[in-house]
Amino acid sequence: RPEYHLFLFHPKQRPFLAPKIIAITLILIAELRYFVTETLGHMGNPGSIYITTLTSFQNFPYPKDRKRGLFVNILFLSDNFPPETNAAATRVYERAVYWARWGHSVTVVTSFPNFPQGKLHDGFSNAWREVSEMDGIKVVRVKTFIAANRGAVLRVLDFVSFMVTGGLAALRGAKPDVVVATSPQFFSAVAGWLVGKARGVPFVFELGDIWPASIAAVGVMKRSLAFRAIEALELFLYRQSAKVVALTQAFKDNLQGRGIDPDKIAVVINGVDLDRYSPQARDLDLQREWGLAPDIFTIGYVGTHGMAHDLMNVVRAAETMKDRTDIRFLLVGDGAERPMIMAEAERLGLTNIIFKGPQPKAMMPRIWSLLDVALVHLKDQDTFREVIPSKIFEAMAMGLPLILVAPSGEASAIIDKTRAGLNVPAGQPQALADAAKRLADDRAVTAGLAAKSLSSAPLYSRQTQAESMIAVLQQVVGRR
Repeated sequence: RPEYHLFLFHPKQRPFLAPKIIAITLILIAELRYFVTETLGHMGNPGSIYITTLTSFQNFPYPKDRKRGLFVNILFLSDNFPPETNAAATRVYERAVYWARWGHSVTVVTSFPNFPQGKLHDGFSNAWREVSEMDGIKVVRVKTFIAANRGAVLRVLDFVSFMVTGGLAALRGAKPDVVVATSPQFFSAVAGWLVGKARGVPFVFELGDIWPASIAAVGVMKRSLAFRAIEALELFLYRQSAKVVALTQAFKDNLQGRGIDPDKIAVVINGVDLDRYSPQARDLDLQREWGLAPDIFTIGYVGTHGMAHDLMNVVRAAETMKDRTDIRFLLVGDGAERPMIMAEAERLGLTNIIFKGPQPKAMMPRIWSLLDVALVHLKDQDTFREVIPSKIFEAMAMGLPLILVAPSGEASAIIDKTRAGLNVPAGQPQALADAAKRLADDRAVTAGLAAKSLSSAPLYSRQTQAESMIAVLQQVVGRR
């Protein structure tokens, strides 16, 4: 028997609106009754109408989408957000677009864009608070201490300042159903837990990196008393969260091995938005604009030039390939090690490695189109065995074969499984050079890897990831 629900909202703080609300409601009831009895009555089962009066939207019963379940009011804390283009910013934004499209309410509290250079992007000022909307997402930006993505002390000040200002901003506005915070960086999660406690709603910790272990792996922090204190806080936050959403199975295994209940850990790996990335012809205008000689086999790295990426290894590989004028490396982005990498390439007089600065997210498909092979690169550290760089999936969606330089682990398993590229041991420049020459010399192999790469992309779509993540949030909200 069909049911039709009409919710009358009568706010206590606006009593003078009552006559108008009642009048409008009576008209709606009359129209609805006519529709039910006259339009559907001939079926012999016109159904029932239920009227509910609410004095607060907090009492609103959760409506449901047939396919995706409860509609959820999500408050998300993320230090990075577009127009920044790093993995966390892209992941949070692209999923939130789907959630908003599906009818969920999404508010993202973030800083003003400055990553990785520590300089505000054009058109932004480091104001105390600014509210805007982006593709159906409410975006609240807050003032922070701004520092470049290098060093330790200033970056920690940056992180802590967002914990304070972002946490305070998250206390304003309508009460959410759930608070989510993503790492890196770790202090966003501290703010998320505090906000969840203050507002009496569940806190979900999205684990994008094992922190502080990841910063110890690149030498920024030693395993000191301070390190152990932060690690204790890290474990506390995992235990206090209603759910931990890990980006890799290895992250879940890591937490489980340290005493975290595996039942509270969900794995939702990274992905790519197939609406934004797909194969396209080489962008000849961009090629001319960047002064790139045509008909040269191009292997490209697009992303942060940080301490975790060890791009000096690429410089060493390029040095061994000076005689191969038909092959070049293209490195696009910025980060802590970029000046040092560029200086070394210049010192060696390398003409087969080209550097371009950071680019807006909208430029990424055009940049990928210039490449014959996508390079994904990580430092030779055990910590990075657990990491899956998101650029793997963007390259797949663009139909590019991959060279993955990383310690054997989660990411290399994906390359082995999909046969989308070549795995190269981290920290071995000659091995990288050999892989580059193999793909340049055997275009049939390269084409075969490209086809496998493209066919694998749907396995890692951002929409699938968004559905998995929202299912976790609905589960958390539904059991309150």
